[in-house]
Amino acid sequence: MRHARFGRKLNRDTNARHALLGNLTSSLFVNGSINTTLAKAKFARSQVEKLVTEAKKNRLSSNRLLASKLTSQAFKSLFKQAKGLYENRTSGFTRITKMGPRRGDNAPMARIELLDWKEGITENTENKKKAQRIKKKQRASVSSATTKNQRKSATNPRKSKNEKH
Repeated sequence: MRHARFGRKLNRDTNARHALLGNLTSSLFVNGSINTTLAKAKFARSQVEKLVTEAKKNRLSSNRLLASKLTSQAFKSLFKQAKGLYENRTSGFTRITKMGPRRGDNAPMARIELLDWKEGITENTENKKKAQRIKKKQRASVSSATTKNQRKSATNPRKSKNEKH
């Protein structure tokens, strides 16, 4: 029996649970909010609160602890924003909003988000995404132009200069 045991198992072994927690927290610090199941959101909330509190301390040992638990992008975004945003706040850095059930398996969904999270980091990722879309369009236009040229050359009976008559 699991009477008065701390924590959640989420039907995973220890390593999978730690990996899930690391991925959830890193995604949250990079994006500012994530949609997940209610159980996973509640599971990640305590870890996120502890990591933000450690980031506010700004000590070498705190930095090393955070670097071991987060991805490099999440680590950078946490330090850029946590110091200024949460100086006066002692706890309550996250908000969990319940959403409707998931369509496939009717699991209760929730959005976990960081309060007062600046959109500067997400704007950079949006700019990167926009640049990627523009590059895709340019590649598509170049590839469509080359296919048009290939069609013209296939229909043109004239031989090129290099070919013998």
